[in-house]
Order: sequence, then structure tokens, then C-alpha cells
Amino acid sequence: MTKFALDTLISDFPAALEEKRVGVVCHAASVTSDYVHIVDFLSQSNKCILAAIFGPQHGLYGQTQDNMIEWEGAVHPKLKIPVYSLYGKVRKPTKEMLNGLDALIFDVQDVGARPYTYIWTLKWCMEACADQGIPLWVLDRPNPIGALSADGPVMSEEFYSFVGGAPIPLCHRLTMGEMALILQKLYYQEVDLNIRWMEGWWRNSLWSQTGLPWVLPSPNMPTVDTAIVYPGQVLLEATNISEGRGTTRPFELFGAPFIRHDQLRRHLQGNQIKGCILREHDFIPSFQKWSGKYCRGFQIHVTDPHRFNSVEVSVAIIGALIREYPEEFEWKQPPYEYEYEKLPFDILIGNSNVREALMQGVSAAELRAQWLSEYGPFEELIGTVAHYREQP
Repeated sequence: MTKFALDTLISDFPAALEEKRVGVVCHAASVTSDYVHIVDFLSQSNKCILAAIFGPQHGLYGQTQDNMIEWEGAVHPKLKIPVYSLYGKVRKPTKEMLNGLDALIFDVQDVGARPYTYIWTLKWCMEACADQGIPLWVLDRPNPIGALSADGPVMSEEFYSFVGGAPIPLCHRLTMGEMALILQKLYYQEVDLNIRWMEGWWRNSLWSQTGLPWVLPSPNMPTVDTAIVYPGQVLLEATNISEGRGTTRPFELFGAPFIRHDQLRRHLQGNQIKGCILREHDFIPSFQKWSGKYCRGFQIHVTDPHRFNSVEVSVAIIGALIREYPEEFEWKQPPYEYEYEKLPFDILIGNSNVREALMQGVSAAELRAQWLSEYGPFEELIGTVAHYREQP
């Protein structure tokens, strides 16, 4: 059975943190294998002094439902210590927030997709700790889609934003601990980085094989099935197609009022859709795009995660929508996740080339072949930081 790094921290507390004043970056999913939250452990432990709490996008306990809904900090009602928001007026811990701390602990569940903002909250925390000379401890957690192949273009630096800030593909297979090593190697060599690794995790394992509980890391990530389709389906956020927000199956469902099932299915038939079935499923979103409107669409059912390439499938869907509904389909305009000039699709996919190619009718298979041919430097980078092996 896999053990979260938090589990091992509790059973073998680091001497370097004993009796220290610590801050913790965490959220709803920052729990042990038996559901004890890290704030509860640290505040009740006599090992150290919990002096500050920091929360990423969606709030400390997942209370903010949608994108671009900021939240502000407060004083913890029971512990009487500050709770700081890293998704509001600031996204990087300030000198004042870190004042008096001997170390910062980062324990956040990621989902293995570059646009998921928690990686970039880690990046800002690394920069802040480097600036202030404070040790950073990263507690590792499984990448729930580590078994999937890497997919999507490597991020171009000119499109860096809060949904992408390093040269990695959309679906990257890395854990948060490994990502910290990459960010240190690329940007923050001077940071005092300490990583507590998990026990018993293999990169090619599915979450169901870990024996660990799934606690939704954000309001629209209710299941591991959601995480599997997310790296590609998040691209729909940059269009006028509903990605299923406002339903009970976000990202698995997609649709719009102008879609016709037979027309779209005709464009999607062929080898570009592998490892999944698109089943007709209509819905009426309760909020977000097309709220209260009848949307015709599909649900993505992943039948073989090892053959399913989420980004390729979603790019194929977008290409079919462009060809079938050139008058109705629209690219969303900025702002999006603190970017006010570049198109949301471009900062999500990592360049402007894919959008332009889709408008010219280039297939998803051709695009995937292109981005796979550019993975050399990324694979070399992984080779320098990889901690986990494939299960034999």
C-alpha cells in the first residue's frame, strides 16, 4: 500500500523541524491515509509550532467553486493564527507573511496536468523561500494520472502564466516532489529544498492501486475519472463549449446548444479517438457557460487509460467543432487566470501554433506527432529528477 509523505512525516518527524515555528501550504486534500488533516496534526502535535496557514486556489477547504474567484485570508477561528490566501491580492507569500517562520511546509495534492495552478503556487513559494532564506519542505503525493503517457506540447516560455511556468507538457507524469526538483534546477538553485517522499508508489500505477482515499483537490475534480480527462478537457475552458462545469461530471461532459450528435461524431470517427468511448449525454449547466440552457453533448468514458491520450482526444474534439460549427464556435478572450493579453487557449496549450493549426484543419494526430518529437529536452530533464520507477 502507498503511504502519503504526510503519513511518513507523522511516523518519523524530521529533527530539523522539531520545536520550529512552521507555516503550512495546504488545502482540503492535505490529509493522511486515514483522513487526518495536516493542520489538525501540526496544531495538536508537540513536535513543532504551527504559526501560519496558506491556501491555494479554491480556498483552504475547497470553498471557492469556479476559476478566477479569489478568496481572502483571515484569522483561524480556533487556532487564532493567520490564514493567508495565495489566490487573491497576492499569489506569492510576502516577506510579512513569512516573518517569524523557521520553515514552510508544502502539502498539496496535484492532478498531473500543467494548467492546474497548484504547481505554480509551489513555484511562487519556492521563490519566496529563496528570497527570505527559509527552508521549504515539500510533502509528496501521488500523481493520480502518472500511468498516462506524457501528452501535449511543451510550454513555450513566451506563454508563461499562472497556468504554465516551466518547459513541461500538459500531461507530465511527475509528482509534486519531482516538480519541486525541476523548478529548483531551472530557477531556484539557492532554495533550501527538502522533500519527504512517499512510500510504495509506482509511476505507472493508477490511483485505485494505491489504497489511498481520494479527497477532491478542487471543487470540479470530484473523482479520479475527472483527473484522467482533465489535461485535455481543460482546453475547453478557452472556448464557448461547456466543459461540464455546473454539472456533477465536470470535464467528463462537454457540449453546447448548437451541437448535433451525429454531425460531431462523424468528424471524430477514426484512429484519433483511442482508449475511450464518447457517449451521447445532454445536460443543462446550473452555472458557468450556457447556464440554464439545454446543451447537446457527450460524456467521455475512458476504457483503457494506457491507450488514452487526453490532450490528443480533446484537440481532436476542438478541431471537429471548428470544422462543423465555424460560425458558432468561439475562442474565449482574455482575461483568464491573471493573463490580460494572450488568448486563454494559447496559455493553456502552451503556444499559439496549435490554435492556428486547428484553424487550418491540421489533425490532432499530426499535432501529437509534432509535440512528441519535441520531448527530448523534457525527457532529459525528467531523467535528472525522477525519484519513482515504473512497476515491473
